[in-house]
Amino acid sequence: MAELTRDMFLNRDIVDEMKESYLNYSMSVIVSRALPDARDGLKPIHRRILYGMSELGSLWNRPYK
Repeated sequence: MAELTRDMFLNRDIVDEMKESYLNYSMSVIVSRALPDARDGLKPIHRRILYGMSELGSLWNRPYK
């Protein structure tokens, strides 16, 4: 394994690092999970639920299992 040295690390203020990291994470969540897709208006979780229901054969006119 490679030896770690002090010059491999950047000194950064923890507050600035947390702000930047949280902003990047929150934007990723908004784009990938919170906003509906423009093609069908579904969020990823809704698409997974509908796919699972389809795989189980759950239709609107059948009783639940």
